[in-house]
Amino acid sequence: MIEVRGIRKTFGTGNAQVHAVEDADFSIGEGEFALILGRSGSGKSTLLALLAGLLRPSAGSILINGRDIGALHDSEMAGMRARTMGFVFQFSGLIPSVTALENVLLPTLFLPHREDNRERALALLGKVGVAGRAHAYPSTLSSGEMKRVAIARSLINNPAILIADEPTGDLDVDTEAEIMELFRELNRGGITIVMVTHNPDLIPCATEIYHMDRGRLVQQPAGHACADRSLHDGTDGKHPGDRP
Repeated sequence: MIEVRGIRKTFGTGNAQVHAVEDADFSIGEGEFALILGRSGSGKSTLLALLAGLLRPSAGSILINGRDIGALHDSEMAGMRARTMGFVFQFSGLIPSVTALENVLLPTLFLPHREDNRERALALLGKVGVAGRAHAYPSTLSSGEMKRVAIARSLINNPAILIADEPTGDLDVDTEAEIMELFRELNRGGITIVMVTHNPDLIPCATEIYHMDRGRLVQQPAGHACADRSLHDGTDGKHPGDRP
């Protein structure tokens, strides 16, 4: 589904160059949950922007479903994003002047009109557990409710790939556990997820784990990481707050 071949991203020129991503080479299969760990400034968010076609690599190529996105014009890339990808960020980014339902419907403006968009949006709000808040404005929602609305918004165009940049960074521990269980449920339903985080506690949620440091990406064995955590905290590889 996602194939990355030796991509590099450099900002600046001469002695002022910053190598944000260096020679990343990996692939993520359909239905995987890939977690990219690393400290702030390690290049994680730049890598996600490259995967989403928001940035162009300085070298290398990125293929989505066999299509080289570097060869696409901006309008073609925007169309692919709208049809193929959903996005969730650390801050929910809801438009404060419209309701939760209207926020969820926003991405549908970029695709041909469908008669069932409103029904689909209401169903997604139910799926993420905030059906009763459809007509509420963001200022009246809790941080967890806002994140759930943002996730519903990311799903409205039925994406095959969900890209998440520090989606639990602004949440308390209990809410984080609930949101991560929601991501796992979406992944079990067939959505490929690529998530970046600085929080190693999220490792047990992933099927593939990568560590990024100063622009370089290294894959780690997911099963080994989960096993190590379960031996130390007695959770059997489950995140605190996981539902049965």
